[in-house]
Amino acid sequence: MAKILCVDDDAAIRGVLAKLLARMGHEVHAVEGVLPALQAASVETFDLVLTDWAMPALTGMDLLELFKEQGIEVPVVMLTAFGSIDNAVAAIRAGAVNYLTKPFEPAQLELCLLQALDIARLRAQNARLLRESAVRRSEHEIVGESAAVRRLLSHVAAAATSRATVLLEGESGTGKELLARAIHEQSDRARGPFLQINCAAMPEGLIESTLFGHEKGAFTGAFKRMLGAFERADGGTLLLDEVSEMRLDLQPKLLRVLQEREFQRVGGDHQIRTDVRIVATTNRDLARSVEAGHFRQDLYYRLSVFPIRVPPLRERKEDVPLLAYRFATRAAAEAGKPFQGFSEGAMDLLRAHDWPGNVRELQHTVERALILATQPMLEAHLFATLAAGPHPTGRAGRASGAVASEPDALVLRTLELDVVERLVIQRALDVAQGNRTRAAALLGLDVRTLRRKLNLPGTADG
Repeated sequence: MAKILCVDDDAAIRGVLAKLLARMGHEVHAVEGVLPALQAASVETFDLVLTDWAMPALTGMDLLELFKEQGIEVPVVMLTAFGSIDNAVAAIRAGAVNYLTKPFEPAQLELCLLQALDIARLRAQNARLLRESAVRRSEHEIVGESAAVRRLLSHVAAAATSRATVLLEGESGTGKELLARAIHEQSDRARGPFLQINCAAMPEGLIESTLFGHEKGAFTGAFKRMLGAFERADGGTLLLDEVSEMRLDLQPKLLRVLQEREFQRVGGDHQIRTDVRIVATTNRDLARSVEAGHFRQDLYYRLSVFPIRVPPLRERKEDVPLLAYRFATRAAAEAGKPFQGFSEGAMDLLRAHDWPGNVRELQHTVERALILATQPMLEAHLFATLAAGPHPTGRAGRASGAVASEPDALVLRTLELDVVERLVIQRALDVAQGNRTRAAALLGLDVRTLRRKLNLPGTADG
């Protein structure tokens, strides 16, 4: 049994449909038009909507668009007496899950509804599985199904089986530390320690001590012996994060450890053997640093025995939805807030953005949107800054009736609704650089609705 909202302007047909659906075992709520249907769907949850196409004022197609604008997710079956391939295609493209031409037999209606409910159930299952999949992924699991990620994972697996020094090269925020952990966890050293040292963040006077340790009394403040990173990571993996930032005078000592597998503590007088797997990361082009004299060539060759390039997020945008679901699901669980998913417009914006800050930027963007969200569905307006970019052009001021006093502000000289609407549409088009899909997402509209508004006389771009 399903709870079905039946929409038809003809009272006789509405009554017949209600009886047929009740006889099939469904719970029926019948209304006479689009606005009552929208109101009913706003306060109640329905498994399916069965609506007529041709109705006075607003049509079944308008109902589909209004559902999208209001963020109401419910499968819709379209009924019409004007059966044609064009109408069927238009209804399906607008979001209907099935289509039935009047007149029809009760058996045809029942089959149509069963198919629609099956489609809706499969869509809901897919969305649920996607959310559950994101929840199950561990903190240290690499997320992505793109060719770039598959290739990256194959390199990680190959590196894990060897003892060669690995150099992970990539922009900040691409997940190099995550990959280093994956190499460790897939290697025969997984039970050993994994230690991370940020070469860019070590105190200037304690870098050598941090790496190699020191003896008691080695320098002022050395009140006791301290073990360095190479000693503490013995039998495991040592991650040298941002190795390109290491001081030039310390690089020969690092090279010696890599070659000889032994070192001395600061203030010590004997060699200490170590069995450490080195993974290094850099967000710079180390080859160019060598050419510029900022990094030793012999150390570069030693570190890059197994180089792995980590691609930026803009080169694997097909992974954005899965990553976004993972971050949103995790953030929602931590905040105790409900999360259902991303609207189509919101996901369009996420896919379109170039993500200069890479995965880290995506994570922070999604977490911020979840904090600001008042509904379980994350809508496009929560990601409007992605379309605007860091330097909006502010060209909307050229339209009659407004002057932009700052890049992303409109100063209205009139409150006439049609003028204001034209200005806002023009601003959205400017911000989206003419891309109607992104502009519609910014405005919270369906692309069809935006196109219809653009075609009105005197409308921007119309």
